[in-house]
Amino acid sequence: MNKKRWEHFPHEADMGVRGIGNSKEEAFEQTAIAMSAVITDPAIISAVERVEIACAAPDDELLLVDWLNALVYEMATRKWLFGRFEVHIKEHQLVASVWGEPMDTAKHQLAVEIKGATYTALRVARESNGEWVAQCVVDV
Repeated sequence: MNKKRWEHFPHEADMGVRGIGNSKEEAFEQTAIAMSAVITDPAIISAVERVEIACAAPDDELLLVDWLNALVYEMATRKWLFGRFEVHIKEHQLVASVWGEPMDTAKHQLAVEIKGATYTALRVARESNGEWVAQCVVDV
């Protein structure tokens, strides 16, 4: 059985985020964790409150960008960080529950602010080993 995970990959002045999972949903969840990890250690983000997010796009790649940008929007407008994600995708429509807490500079030691997800290095695909990969570059 494959293990879901996330990772960063270098990209000039910005940061690549990649999520890997046994399903497309897991890959999207892991990409969201990777994005949170650009800002702070996701392990220290408490799941204090749940927020619902929904978005739709014509294909998986655009859906990934819309998903990550919806998270960036929620973080910016609420001044919150999110560390737990539950994603459901059906026919290029995403519905997610995300859990987080208000930003606290003393607790979270914020590294950078993410301006948005981009189309650079954008990819959502099922690999030959069965794992799903979802990735793009975020503008920091």
